[in-house]
Amino acid sequence: MRIEPLLTYMPYNRRRLRLDEGQWVCCSQCSREARPMSTRKGEPVASHSTKDTQQTNPGSAVPRRPRHSAIAYTIRHRARMVIACLIAGVLVFWGTVAAATWFNIDHAVQERRVDSHFEHQEYLDPNAGQPIRFVLIGQDSRDAGNADIAGDGAENAGVHNADTTMVVEIAADRQFINLVSIPRDSLVDVPSCTTSQGTIPAQYGVMFNSIFSTAYAVGGDLSSAASCTVSAINSLTGLDISNFIVVDFKGLADMIDAIGGVDVCIPVHTVDANTDMDLSKGMHHLDGKSATNYARMRYGTGTDGSDIMRTTRQQYLIKSLFNEAISKNLFTQTSQLYQLVRAAINSLSISEGMADTAALVGLAMSLRNMPLDHLYMQTVPITEAPTDPNRVVWAPDADEVWAKFREDKPLFSTKDTTPSDTNEDGGDTGASATPSETPSASPSETTGPSQEGTDSPAATPAPTVDPQTGLIKQPDGTLIDPETGGVVDPETGAIKDPDTNQYVGIAYQYLNNTVCAVPATKQ
Repeated sequence: MRIEPLLTYMPYNRRRLRLDEGQWVCCSQCSREARPMSTRKGEPVASHSTKDTQQTNPGSAVPRRPRHSAIAYTIRHRARMVIACLIAGVLVFWGTVAAATWFNIDHAVQERRVDSHFEHQEYLDPNAGQPIRFVLIGQDSRDAGNADIAGDGAENAGVHNADTTMVVEIAADRQFINLVSIPRDSLVDVPSCTTSQGTIPAQYGVMFNSIFSTAYAVGGDLSSAASCTVSAINSLTGLDISNFIVVDFKGLADMIDAIGGVDVCIPVHTVDANTDMDLSKGMHHLDGKSATNYARMRYGTGTDGSDIMRTTRQQYLIKSLFNEAISKNLFTQTSQLYQLVRAAINSLSISEGMADTAALVGLAMSLRNMPLDHLYMQTVPITEAPTDPNRVVWAPDADEVWAKFREDKPLFSTKDTTPSDTNEDGGDTGASATPSETPSASPSETTGPSQEGTDSPAATPAPTVDPQTGLIKQPDGTLIDPETGGVVDPETGAIKDPDTNQYVGIAYQYLNNTVCAVPATKQ
């Protein structure tokens, strides 16, 4: 008897299997086992045979599989729902974290925003294909924990001076950065400027750092002090800058601590009673407070007490900080990167034209592949002031430096780097490198004898730069910096102008690879 018509009314969880002879078997997986039937004599068949669940469908080339049970379907469906919910939860969680992180950073940026006193404010746009210029000012203040780092107590509380001023240019193609330091003791003429409380008339023959302090005293705020400093720089250089970043001692120390300290080469035994500093010669891994104190010290051993020499140490520290950040690849270490960003933002006062979180992030990302040896730094050319031997004035060739800014050119010609003088990130080699055993040949050593019978003498070959030190060694042993043409002090790595005998920079590669060619010691 055929039972096929009866199956039409069976519940969903009851299944039908059609056999070769056209017979039907019904079973209920949830209530009982299938009743065995036989299509051939001696061959029992169950609804779920363990031999072969595929049965031939007469008239069709495609075998038919039995449908799965309702319970299996329900389990799989619920499992997919659970997995989907977990994925959605993870995405929502990380989306919330990212949003909260962005909100925190953006909120901090806006809190540190400082209005400026310029008629035409330039706003940061990292995608405009234009060079980005701003003034970096290191504020000499004793407020908000800075007295502990300064080491001179609370007698200077309330004082606001410009301890360091640097003009920064980021190339339009983001392949190099120019940074020029302006000595605080240089005598300059500056135009009138607008503050929050009125206008300061033009000044003549004043110390450069007094521009900041005078404007702060008159205007009563950081906006006045920074704006007047930038206005003076525009007048002195022919540039058109409207943005600035101001940082204090504690802010710099916090940024260094955020990346776990920085390697600093101490060329001579250095002692400073004002800050309880006592550092032996060699490479040291310093925390933020120690590194900041070393960069700005003017008294004790290891320094001649001049502001100009201190400027070279500040340049060295900035380059070391930049190198430390690159070597750690902070773009992949999100936790440490976040700590650095938070420390930096909380310690910086940013002009309104740069206080844009998205633009700052875009600018940072555009610089992530720039090699360290494309960070060009020097002090503006200076000479002794004719009226005061303890002061300096800008030398006539200072305008050549600012012309490179105006033309978006690197301070020094870009040179091809080799594996021997760069690390895998494109920066200078670290302190573990060993000094070159064979100094580069001097011009007299590489010049062959002149050929007889010729009308002109043999051409003198170009001096060879030692890839280990980055310097040229003359026959008498004098070390020459190929970028500035300055003479390098073999003991400290300081570079001096051969004509004025003034400091112009520091030989970073020579200092790390030769003077301090040993692993860093943590302090």
